[in-house]
Amino acid sequence: MSDSSTIRPAAIVTGASEGIGAELARVFAAKGHEVALVARRRDRLETLADEIEGGGAKRPTIIDLDLLAEGAVEALAAQLAESGLAPQYLVNNAGFGLIGRAAELDQSEQLAMIDLNIRALTALTLRFLPDLAATRGGVLNVASVASFMPGPGFAVYYATKAFVRSFSEAIAQELKPQGVKVSCLCPGPVQTGFQARAGFDFSGAMGAMKPAMLPAEEVARQGYDGLMAGKRVVVPGTINKLLVWSAGVTPRAILLPILATAQQRR
Repeated sequence: MSDSSTIRPAAIVTGASEGIGAELARVFAAKGHEVALVARRRDRLETLADEIEGGGAKRPTIIDLDLLAEGAVEALAAQLAESGLAPQYLVNNAGFGLIGRAAELDQSEQLAMIDLNIRALTALTLRFLPDLAATRGGVLNVASVASFMPGPGFAVYYATKAFVRSFSEAIAQELKPQGVKVSCLCPGPVQTGFQARAGFDFSGAMGAMKPAMLPAEEVARQGYDGLMAGKRVVVPGTINKLLVWSAGVTPRAILLPILATAQQRR
């Protein structure tokens, strides 16, 4: 294990193998942070680490780990300690969604979604809070515009993201006196591997949404900037801000069937 005098502060990015997670890792590295990449697919992490190092930043530490595995949080803590790293910033990006009626989707997969999107995120945050407080760092939790509304046809996913936003806002207030920043990044649809895992079909009506989608790199940049500015909630894009506002003022009796129809078109 590394000597305490050699411990280095780092940004820990989960779900870093692709999409928003990979872009967040790139942003943190470009801003001068040492980065630890956490995901299951080591080959993708190696490729990303090569790219970051090739760009002139310090090579990230690679931790191939399934956050749903028993003891994963302590395993991550142990590997960070072995690498001489202490979390200064924790980026909870790992997560997935499943589109379809809750009664028709696989129950075990839906429960796994809760375990990853909620339980793992919460466990990691609680485990590393002492480190984050000691370094006056921060937490960036990745939620979604889905966190502002119910999601018939995407029910469990929307509910998990509502938890993430509520939890993030609450601990942002709790940790403020300790100098720890907490931000919740709430992007709209971003065309990444997430959509393929969730079961989105972009060949039909969903294809019309593509022009309104922000690139993952822009979402990541706004998430980083929002965290450093101490913003509790970051919603990238004007269209997404309007969506969040309209969901807040529309009666649920009207909103729910609209959302159900939108999910069916996906």
